[in-house]
Amino acid sequence: MMTMIMENRSGEPLQRLTEPPKVSTKMADRLSQLQDAVNQQAENLYNSIGCLFNSAPPCSFDKSGKTPSQNENPDDMMEHKRVFATVIARNAKDIDALIESLPSEDSSAELQTASMRILEQEGEEAAQRLQRGIDRGDKLLEEINRALTEIATTQLAINRITEASQGDAIKI
Repeated sequence: MMTMIMENRSGEPLQRLTEPPKVSTKMADRLSQLQDAVNQQAENLYNSIGCLFNSAPPCSFDKSGKTPSQNENPDDMMEHKRVFATVIARNAKDIDALIESLPSEDSSAELQTASMRILEQEGEEAAQRLQRGIDRGDKLLEEINRALTEIATTQLAINRITEASQGDAIKI
């Protein structure tokens, strides 16, 4: 796992990135998730600009300004750029998915109410099917218990007959 520390113009660290950030799915609503994803994307873009700034060649406009650090390995800088490109693309896909999951403008209160009624009806039908299945299971359990009781009684009778035949006295 690669750890990157990017610096701004004054040499202060921007952010420590150890793995691509993930959008929390434990939040209460999709708008909050979307806001967090947009904030994360802004942070990713800011940090990627810092990465590009640090790897840019010196500019000839102002000779007095600080030049980017030349001690960075070009392969490391390319890896930083790839990682940021991947993180930004993944976050953009997450943002698109969150936007698609939001209710459409066509969704009205009447449509939502009708949808809820249909879902409630389906839930009641499923509950009735479940109750019928439970009732059948209870009946089968009673039949199995009766059959096991008969089997146990029969085995006890057979054991008594077997013991009695060995003792030449039959007692039932």
